[in-house]
Amino acid sequence: VQLVESGGGSVQAGGSLRLSCAASAVIIKTYSMGWFRQTPGKEREGVAAIHMRGHFTRYADSVAGRLTLAQDNAKKTLYLQMNDLKPEDTAMYYCAAVADCSLNYISRPFSVEYDYWGQGTQVTVS
Repeated sequence: VQLVESGGGSVQAGGSLRLSCAASAVIIKTYSMGWFRQTPGKEREGVAAIHMRGHFTRYADSVAGRLTLAQDNAKKTLYLQMNDLKPEDTAMYYCAAVADCSLNYISRPFSVEYDYWGQGTQVTVS
């Protein structure tokens, strides 16, 4: 199973980026997926999650209203649209997938143990 992130880069505060997570057809259609970020010396933080059936999304309070998930099953890709970026959004961003459709995932999407992780894409906001 491969998750491949892309779309990171350097932007000025207030700018936008769209991260992409390319996955297999099975993953994109049947796995719940999340985006996480991490900076050196800090714990990994969940920022956005989507339930496998695509009807439920959750965003961290720190990004709510600025980040939006979108899923394209035909392209087998999960997107994270990031608007109004702030310097504190600077981090390595990771895509992850988990075979979990339980109520537990809906209630705590950033706390479950994900099965697969991508290699990450760097976002730098100055």
